[in-house]
Amino acid sequence: MSPAFAATSVLAVGAQVTTVDTNARIVIVGAGAAGTALANRLVRRLNGASVTIVDPRQEHLYQPGLSLVAAGLKPPAYVVSSTADWLPSGVTWVQASVVAVDPETKAVSTSNGEVLDYDWLVLSPGLVLDHDAIDGFSLDMVGDNGIGALYAGPQYAARTWTAANRFVEDGGVGLFTRPATEMKCAGAPLKHTFLIDDIARRAGNTGRTSMIYAAPQSSLFGVPIVAEKVRMLFGQRDIETAMNHTLTSIDSDAKRATFATGSGSEIIDYDYIHVIPPQRAPDFIRESGLSWADKWIDQGWVEVDTQTLRHLRYPDVFALGDVAGVPKGKTAASVKWQVPVVEDHLVAAIEGRSGTELYNGYTSCPLITRVGRAMLIEFDYQNNLVPSFPGIIAPLEELWISWLMKEVALKATYNAMLHGKA
Repeated sequence: MSPAFAATSVLAVGAQVTTVDTNARIVIVGAGAAGTALANRLVRRLNGASVTIVDPRQEHLYQPGLSLVAAGLKPPAYVVSSTADWLPSGVTWVQASVVAVDPETKAVSTSNGEVLDYDWLVLSPGLVLDHDAIDGFSLDMVGDNGIGALYAGPQYAARTWTAANRFVEDGGVGLFTRPATEMKCAGAPLKHTFLIDDIARRAGNTGRTSMIYAAPQSSLFGVPIVAEKVRMLFGQRDIETAMNHTLTSIDSDAKRATFATGSGSEIIDYDYIHVIPPQRAPDFIRESGLSWADKWIDQGWVEVDTQTLRHLRYPDVFALGDVAGVPKGKTAASVKWQVPVVEDHLVAAIEGRSGTELYNGYTSCPLITRVGRAMLIEFDYQNNLVPSFPGIIAPLEELWISWLMKEVALKATYNAMLHGKA
């Protein structure tokens, strides 16, 4: 179908925008931050379009807050709201999972038996936490025997604090891990390490705790200048590192973790371990033929142009957020910059023209280094630091104002983004 359209000018969200009359059928997979923000923007831009969002989740999770819950700084309810409260009127919400996407016939199949035909498809389902990849680990262990796993959701973040707090009180060896795959908010493992170390210090238990950060990578952060700063901070706080270490299994009874290394394997005993599993695209993405064929083969991220987020082989498909196959961008701050790009190119395509907005890989990480202090790290595809407040907030300094932005201001910005207003 070739949707008809006509453009008019209206005032929306405090700015002049162009609306389009169209009968285009748009399906958005995922009602997380990216899908919800885009849906709110599209209903203001497109008159007469059929916009359908597919997601079974009744609860919307403010995922940037999970690291605060896992450090006992926020209650689990802080990160939970209702999905329905964020979705705009005029959008059809299919409360089901996606089981298949056929980009050739342009159809999405759901777990409730529906088949949704589309003219334009936006993939923003988030990612899958592959906990089964860690032998001996399961989510029902979290909170007991010194095991934490904050990524899995608010209840698990709260249980993580239960285990971490016991470690803070009793002392011992704290072991903090990250996966070999791409991951959402790559700074989160560092935040949790820094926070638990700081809380132990505040409790006067520094001498009774030993902290080890174990990671498959050879660097502590993807941006070299930030990696060096983290290395210096770790040195100042006597946090040990075990680089080129990939967690493969845990023995929860013996409190023993096994890591694959470049030369074989190594066992590290712990009193507290924080597990972050490998992360991958959902199965229906990997089975759809929409993933990259020559990179991230084991992870399945969607093959898109890095600047437009439009599929390289299927121009009627876009990807947003965690599932987009780009070198950076698995953070809420990245979504804030990605959504307007997809909106621009999608609306332009409906009108039969080319979009102009480009995504430069912007990623932001308010890297908490202690309670009340953080570094506001912002960077692009080329690992250039791109500070939003040059001359005011120095990105590599531990500042109270950067902490305030993470602990208070970020959520307000996030909520505005969900409504399509930021």
